[in-house]
Amino acid sequence: MEDRAFSVSLTKNPSISMNVIPGHFTTSHFHTNYYLDLDNLKTNVSIARDVAVELALPYLTTTLVDTIVCMEGTEVIGAYMAEELLKEGVSVLNTEREIHVVTPISNVNRKLIFQSNKQKLISNRNIIVLVSSISSGITLNGALECLSYYGGRVVGISTLFNAGYIKHDQEIHSMFTSKDIPNYQLVSPSECPMCQEGRKLDAIIVHDGYIKM
Repeated sequence: MEDRAFSVSLTKNPSISMNVIPGHFTTSHFHTNYYLDLDNLKTNVSIARDVAVELALPYLTTTLVDTIVCMEGTEVIGAYMAEELLKEGVSVLNTEREIHVVTPISNVNRKLIFQSNKQKLISNRNIIVLVSSISSGITLNGALECLSYYGGRVVGISTLFNAGYIKHDQEIHSMFTSKDIPNYQLVSPSECPMCQEGRKLDAIIVHDGYIKM
């Protein structure tokens, strides 16, 4: 399966790339014809810094930011993104401010919550939500619901990959989209053309990886 992998690079910065594996994959809710390996973007310090620079650009001169809420292992990028937003510049709004980087936890009902000592960083604060990918929208919607509960003001949504199926009033700033991948598909199992052709699953996509069938 891995021998079918190919790389997709960001046009304006080719050092930023994601590995893509074609196949027949399932998540807990959908089937897709590609597995997107975003780990290097999130864990390689040098690459994560470059990613953060790109993701910070839409906010530098337009948006006051108090907190970056990181989902799906994006904390390293979030920290560099905060650093970029705090750089000195004539038109940079956040210079000399404080920006905090936090991650919610799940309670026993699998709902996202913030610990009591972190809630002050959310309530009535300007927040950027940073997620690894937006496909079905389940992770993003859970984060937005959580932030609404605690009274946070979402001023931006950023992601490494956006499949483009989910629409929000808030603009979503994306590094890569489904347009970068040939014939990208995300469908319900009952509508999956690969299942209808009798093609077996290659792997189950889980948090930060996959399990071969």
